[in-house]
Amino acid sequence: MFIAALFYLGIVAESMSGAIAGGRHKMDLFGVFSISFATALGGGSLRDILFNHYPLLWVKDPHYVLVVLVSSLVATKIATFITRQERLFLILDALGLAVFSTLGAKIVMDMGYNLTLTIIGAIVTGSFGGILRDLFCNTLPLVFQKELYASVALICGGVYWFSNAYLGQDLAIFVAIAIGFGIRMIAILYKISLPVFSFQSHHKD
Repeated sequence: MFIAALFYLGIVAESMSGAIAGGRHKMDLFGVFSISFATALGGGSLRDILFNHYPLLWVKDPHYVLVVLVSSLVATKIATFITRQERLFLILDALGLAVFSTLGAKIVMDMGYNLTLTIIGAIVTGSFGGILRDLFCNTLPLVFQKELYASVALICGGVYWFSNAYLGQDLAIFVAIAIGFGIRMIAILYKISLPVFSFQSHHKD
């Protein structure tokens, strides 16, 4: 029940972040909803397609689409409030990342895949919604820059895999979420990021 509540909270937060991104690019309501949908459910959908896990979550339970729709519409009405509460939404986004990544790892591991593929499932589930959002908005994905984002998803997947064998599934989920959320918040607070490769070619034809 608690994990389900966190999952819904993550969907709402990601949907709203997608709606705000759409608004910043002056999209119509269909565009706003599309970006919200891609942000909130795109990562999980891509994971299910890659691992042949059907039906897709939102096809099996269409009410998730309704949650995204309502959240995106609400975001268009309270956009100013959302942008003023940046810290709150950073917290919700960090929580959503940890929850999505861990549950993505659980789904892939439950299908019998190994550690490597479980971690890939976590990364795809946790990170690729944001990648789709940024690509649809014609911007360089945040995940590909300095942010500790995909790295947190990787950690969630790894922690879940190893702790599941010793703690059991339920406790392993909580441990992975807590560690992933904690690392993401520390990274935000202390501006911790991955090294950046910067290359400028001076070659002249």
